[in-house]
Amino acid sequence: MDSNINKIVLAYSGGLDTSVILKWLQDTYSCPVIAYSADIGQKEDWEKVREKAFATGASHVEIKDLREEFVKDFIFPMFRANALYEGVYLLGTSIARPLIAKEQIKIAEQYGADTVSHGATGKGNDQVRFELTYMALNPQINIIAPWRMWDLNSRTKLIDYAVSRGINVPVTKARPYSMDANLLHISYEGGILEDPWAEPPEDMFTWTTDPQNAPDKPDYIEIYFNNGDPVSINAESFEPFQLFSKLNEYGAKHGIGRVDLVENRFVGMKSRGVYETPGGTILRIARMALESITLDREVMRIKEELIPKYSELVYYGFWYSPERELLQKLIDESQKMVKGVVRLKLYKGNCHVVGRKSENSLYRPDIATFEADSVYRQADAEGFIRLQGLRLKTQSLLKKKG
Repeated sequence: MDSNINKIVLAYSGGLDTSVILKWLQDTYSCPVIAYSADIGQKEDWEKVREKAFATGASHVEIKDLREEFVKDFIFPMFRANALYEGVYLLGTSIARPLIAKEQIKIAEQYGADTVSHGATGKGNDQVRFELTYMALNPQINIIAPWRMWDLNSRTKLIDYAVSRGINVPVTKARPYSMDANLLHISYEGGILEDPWAEPPEDMFTWTTDPQNAPDKPDYIEIYFNNGDPVSINAESFEPFQLFSKLNEYGAKHGIGRVDLVENRFVGMKSRGVYETPGGTILRIARMALESITLDREVMRIKEELIPKYSELVYYGFWYSPERELLQKLIDESQKMVKGVVRLKLYKGNCHVVGRKSENSLYRPDIATFEADSVYRQADAEGFIRLQGLRLKTQSLLKKKG
């Protein structure tokens, strides 16, 4: 036992793994363990979570409602960057971890705890995301990662340990894959999904309607943005959490936001993930449509070049890094003109942009028209093309001379 560890705050979900960890920490370190759970939009019976934590020996239980903060201070800033990891993944798990860890550090300071612990395994990305946040916000905190220390390396061993310590383990059929849920998405990994050739079974999806069974009549919605963030749907204003929940309802109804990909984990291995991100898919499509008419061409290009870097920083766990914060300031500066309305058609797994308008629009019909205009002189294009082609002509002459 490490004598320097006197009080621990555990990121606790109430499932088998963290229930075992809660008891294992008490057995191993003989000190109080505070169970902390974050409500970030996953559907849980929080009273049962609280009761189970106390029954498993927690000295205190903290359940924090972080839903509004999750949307306002994490989802919205990330979406202002149009973040998309490896061109597909909307970072639903990645963006939740820094918020959970930030609150965990806050609780540790509140209770005078010198140590934090999490239930992430030694193979995945989450251990990095949690621990980089701990280090960024409290460099002196001790960190315990049981999965990298103990010998309880199978579900059978976990259950045996739980039974031996009197931890309630409901006898249920284990899902043949692992799940993680929050307001932004649900992810599915492992088990039957480890074969990248195998199609995900339809009964696996718990949120979105099968697009084949989605309504035969589309929904049209209008999303109004201000400074790059959505503020209303169909002229009805909402606070961030309510608005995002509404987008999730629309997306789930029409089977929007299913993704199946093989991604590159930060720790070096490839992993297959299947995701449901209904509201996030709608939001990104709408935002990019509005940016297409409100952002200058060169500003858009700079933003597009930054998307892979920004997305990697979120995926790898560097939310509280100086480079992510620097990029965020640049991105947020670009959003001052992103104000207006986008009209969308939602139908059987698809989200189509059918209209966009803004008082800040740079799209000028009087300039783009094929009809006569007084702004653009078509004859000017000849000199423009000659200058653009000068280097090509020079290269060609050199080749012929050679």
